[in-house]
Amino acid sequence: MTFAHPIEQLIKQRFSCRSYLNQPVEEQTRLRLADYAASLQTGPFGARMRFELVAAREDDQKALKNLGTYGFIKGATGFIIGVMRDDEKNLEDFGYLMESIILFATEIGLGTCWLGGTFTKSSFSERVSPRPGELIPAVSSVGYCAKKPRRLGTLIRNRAGADRRLSWEKLFFDSRFGVPLSRKAAGDYATALEMVRWGPSASNKQPWRVVKNRNIWHFYLQRTPGYRQQWLVKLFTVADMQRIDMGIAMCHFELIAREHGLDGHWEIIAPDIEKSEELTEYTVSWVG
Repeated sequence: MTFAHPIEQLIKQRFSCRSYLNQPVEEQTRLRLADYAASLQTGPFGARMRFELVAAREDDQKALKNLGTYGFIKGATGFIIGVMRDDEKNLEDFGYLMESIILFATEIGLGTCWLGGTFTKSSFSERVSPRPGELIPAVSSVGYCAKKPRRLGTLIRNRAGADRRLSWEKLFFDSRFGVPLSRKAAGDYATALEMVRWGPSASNKQPWRVVKNRNIWHFYLQRTPGYRQQWLVKLFTVADMQRIDMGIAMCHFELIAREHGLDGHWEIIAPDIEKSEELTEYTVSWVG
């Protein structure tokens, strides 16, 4: 994953664009995005998946409304569709890779918006022909953002609290939960953690938590009570978006770490750290 612009700049520049110019994406730009998306096939956990850039159709807006996701998207000229197998840690890998594609789209001047729903059984699946056992957990709209965002998009953004983020002290901890990590103690990783804090998440719930233990950074999922219950996910094949959020956090953390010359790798360690509450789930660790 190589970018021409600083990753921090791209993360802060990206926003959920819901209103687009009625203008096709320039062919060279479209081909660059399509090639980049197609090149990403394996996430840090090894789950296999594929991503395609497809042109928007007239019936897409109706399909989005029927799916209960953002049917307010207007004027998008395309969608990034990701297909994954039912593997372990597949959703984390999906979030990791899709977010990289979205940041690349941001770099080349395009707007995007994460869209979650039951896409496997929707009209979107017709364009990527999922094989048996493959799922489509989310898609992203793409196009040139309108110069003036529609009022409805602004209302949605404000209602979701998109401009309000949890404080550093509520997200990052030193050795154990309940002991806030200072920026000084975070050292060279302070920017990587701050860009985790800036990550997009479903309904802006910001479910990521990170505990520092010497040179290891343990990532936990802090589930939101009542949000997308597990029985709902299994019964209706609705994607567990908070696991996708963890993949987004991993993407931001690693891209910044690599850019700053901080070597490390992802590893499942299952640390002996007392969890903050019952809804806290260990995901993975970055070993620096």
